Amino acid sequence: MGNPIKIVSYNVNGLRQRVSQFGSLSNLLNTFDADIICFQETKLRRQELSSDLVIADGYESFFSCTRTNDKGRTGYSGVATFCRVKSAFSSSEVALPVAAEEGFTGFIDRCKRKEGLEEFEKDELVKVDSEGRCVVTDHNHFVLFNIYGPRAVHDDTERIEFKMKFFKILQKRWENLLHEGRRVFVVGDLNIAPTAMDRCDADPDFEKNEFRRWFRSMLMLSGGLFVDVFRAKHPDRREAYTCWSSSTGAEQFNFGSRIDHILCAGPCLHQEHDLQGHNFLSCHVKECDILTQYKRWKPGDTTRWKGGWGIKLEGSDHAPVYMSLEEICDIPRHSTPPLSARYLPMIHGVQQTLVTLFMKRQAAKQIQSSRISSSFSDGDATIKVCSESMKRSFNECSESCPSTSPSCSLTEEFDSAISKREENSKDLTDENQGCPDTTMILQSQHTKLVPAEGTKKKPRKSRCSQLSLKSFFQKSPNLSTGAGNSSTNASPSQAEPNTSSYSNGSHAPGDKSSSPRHCQLNPSAGSMYQDKGNDCSLERERNNVALLEWQRIQQLMRNSIPVCKGHKEPCVARIVKKPGPTFGHRFFVCSRAEGPVSNPEANCGYFKWASSKSQRK
Repeated sequence: MGNPIKIVSYNVNGLRQRVSQFGSLSNLLNTFDADIICFQETKLRRQELSSDLVIADGYESFFSCTRTNDKGRTGYSGVATFCRVKSAFSSSEVALPVAAEEGFTGFIDRCKRKEGLEEFEKDELVKVDSEGRCVVTDHNHFVLFNIYGPRAVHDDTERIEFKMKFFKILQKRWENLLHEGRRVFVVGDLNIAPTAMDRCDADPDFEKNEFRRWFRSMLMLSGGLFVDVFRAKHPDRREAYTCWSSSTGAEQFNFGSRIDHILCAGPCLHQEHDLQGHNFLSCHVKECDILTQYKRWKPGDTTRWKGGWGIKLEGSDHAPVYMSLEEICDIPRHSTPPLSARYLPMIHGVQQTLVTLFMKRQAAKQIQSSRISSSFSDGDATIKVCSESMKRSFNECSESCPSTSPSCSLTEEFDSAISKREENSKDLTDENQGCPDTTMILQSQHTKLVPAEGTKKKPRKSRCSQLSLKSFFQKSPNLSTGAGNSSTNASPSQAEPNTSSYSNGSHAPGDKSSSPRHCQLNPSAGSMYQDKGNDCSLERERNNVALLEWQRIQQLMRNSIPVCKGHKEPCVARIVKKPGPTFGHRFFVCSRAEGPVSNPEANCGYFKWASSKSQRK
C-alpha cells in the first residue's frame, strides 16, 4: 500500500494579488490541502521574486519567469510549482522532486537541447522557453509538466505560429519520455477547449480549429497516449467550465470554457503483476474535479447591472482543478533540487566577508553619531571631534584588515572634506562679523547653515498656484482697486521685490517685521480678519458654482447614455483596446452579464458606438 497524493492546478492571474487576497502565501497554499500545487500566470519577473511570494513553511517552490523583452510580454505569464514536504533534505516523499528544470527544451538550465528535439533549430527552442511557460519536476514515479499555454486570437498569425510550435516541441518531449518508460503528467492552463462540450457558445465549426484537433489527437480516444482525466471521470458532465470572461461578468451565468486540464500517460504502478486491464487511471486516480468554490462571483452576490459593477470581485478569472491519487509508494531518500527558490540569490542572499560587514557597520555608526552631534553642537570643536573619531575608526579598520585598501582612500577623502568644511565655516564667520543676529538661524531646535550669496534657491510654490477642477468653471475675478489695475501691466519681475541679494541671511531694506524693535501690534490687524472672512465666503461661492456645474455635466452624461433594447436599461461604456482602426474608441453595450442566448436575464447583445466617428473602419 502507498500514500495518497493530491495535485492542484490553478491559473492565479497574478500571484501577488492572490497572496494579498488570502493574507499570506501560506494561507493561500494551505486552503488547497494538496501535496503539489501548480500555479500559472504568476506575472512575476525574476527580479520581483521575494521571500513573501516564494517561501512558505513546509513547501519547496520552483519558478519559471519570462525572459523576453518583447513588447507586452515583460512581466507576463510565469509558472510556479509548490511541493508540500516535511523535510527538504534526505526525504523519501514523492511530493519532493528528485530533479527540476525551468523550461522543457534544455536551453535554460543546461544550454543543451533535450533528446528527441534534434529536428528543431536552436533559435526555435530558445524562443518557446523565453516566456516562462513551463516548470518540469521529476517525482520518480512520474514527470510533472506545469504548463501555461500561449493564447492566440484568430487573426494573429505570429502568435498562432508560436503556439503551434510550442505544443509541437512539447509533444516531442512527452513522446521521448514515454518511449523511455516514464509516466507523464501534464497540468495547467493550456488555453485550449478540446470539444464543443467544453465551450459555452461553440459554433458548428468549433472543433475544426487546428489546436483543438491537435489536442484530441493526443488522447487515447483518437489513438494518442494521454487521458483527459476530468473527462474520463465525468464523460457526460456539461457546463463544467474553468475560465470566465472577467469583463462581461460571465461567471454569474456560468458562461465560460474548460481550458485548464490534467492529462496523464504511462503504465500502471502495478505492472509487476502483469494483469490485463490495468492502467494508471483505473488503478491510481481516485477523483478529478473543478474547485468551483474559488470562483469570484458566488450565489447571493449583487448582480452586476444592479449596482454590482462598482463592487470589486476578488480572485482569479479561473477555477482550480485537482486530481487525487492513491497507492503511491515512497521513493528513495533525496534532497530538494538546485532549482528550488530557496537557493535564489535574491532569497538566499549574497554572501559577504566578515571584514566587509564590520567595516560597513563601523562606518555607519560613526556617520550616524557625527550627524547627531552636529545637530546639537556648534563651532569647529564638534567638527574636529567628529573628524578625529571617524579617522580613528577608519584607522582601526585598516589595522584589523591590512589587506583592504579602501580605508586609506576613505580617510584621505574625509580629511579633504573636513578641511573644506573648516574653511567654509571660517569664511562664513568672517563675513557675518558685526551682525550677531544673522550668524545662525535656529529652526525647530536644529542648526541650519544659511546658503551663500551666489546660490539660487527656487521659491516653493504655494498651494493656491495649483489648478483645481472648479477653476475651469469660473471666471477670473476683476480687481476693484486702481492699484490692482495698474499692477496688471507690470511684469512679474517688476511686481515682485528682488530678494536674491539678501539670501545670505541679512534683512531686506524696509522689512521691519523681522527686527525686534518693530515687533509690535499692527494697527491694521483687525481688518485682516475681515479680509479672511470675505475670502471664506468667496471660496464657498466658488465651490457651489463648481458643484452645480459638475451636476450639470453628470446629467448631460446620463442623458447621452443609451438604453439597451432587450431590457430597456442604461448601457455601460467600453473602450476598444485591440489594435486597429477603431482602437481607443468608445462604445456602449448592455450592462447585464454575458450568458446563453436562451436566457432572457442575460446580456441582450445590444451594441452602439459612442459617436458617428467611431463607426469608421
